[in-house]
Amino acid sequence: MTTAAIHAGAIASLIARPHWWPFALGAVAANHLTLTAAGLWPRSTLLGPNWTRLPVAAAARGEIALSIDDGPDPEVTPRVLDALDASGVRATFFCIGARVARHAALARDIVARGHALENHTQHHRNYFSLMGPRAIAAEIGRAQMTIADVTGIAPRFFRAPAGLRNPLLDPLLRRFGLQLASWTRRGFDTVNRDPHDVLRKLVHKLAAGDILLLHDGQAARTRAGRPVIEAVLPPLVASFASARLIPVTLRAALN
Repeated sequence: MTTAAIHAGAIASLIARPHWWPFALGAVAANHLTLTAAGLWPRSTLLGPNWTRLPVAAAARGEIALSIDDGPDPEVTPRVLDALDASGVRATFFCIGARVARHAALARDIVARGHALENHTQHHRNYFSLMGPRAIAAEIGRAQMTIADVTGIAPRFFRAPAGLRNPLLDPLLRRFGLQLASWTRRGFDTVNRDPHDVLRKLVHKLAAGDILLLHDGQAARTRAGRPVIEAVLPPLVASFASARLIPVTLRAALN
């Protein structure tokens, strides 16, 4: 609505006082720059509601959320699930619809083990934030149907590829009944091969209400060839326990 008002105001000012065109053009340009910057900042709330932390009530209960993106991966995800089982931690997996369809049994296993499986688009297009409304709706809707068909449970949360989005996303999420969720911090474990550095980034100022981000899909490997997420999980979970934080899924925090 603000963008529409700025454009309408610019047009009205040009009609009433054509010599004001530099000011009208400047206002429109500034508005577009603001929207672009907001879309390039995954933790921004300028384009609509966005969970960068858990709700206040969940934080007050001492809860924290671990989110895992870009799977399921037939090699890495089972190892992640075993590590989570060993620690009793429940996580939120933001999965790509096409991979859910390709690895349906693994997707069902994620849910069977008590984790939440949410919408991360159908194909994880790198140019998702540049797409128009029909293409965005198709990416969200197809993933929504794929995940529901495979697991029997429709997603309630959505995360954009790389967290990048545009002003068209929020009304579409409302149409699908989805809540946008980003993160409090991440360790860049798709490119960072040092698990100690990834862990350091994740536990820095760790607090109740945090949403942490790791990846089972496109996971970087340590020098020994081990998925970074697999190396990070045990000490990360230990840090939860030492800080007396309770790891929950985003759905559990919502409830």
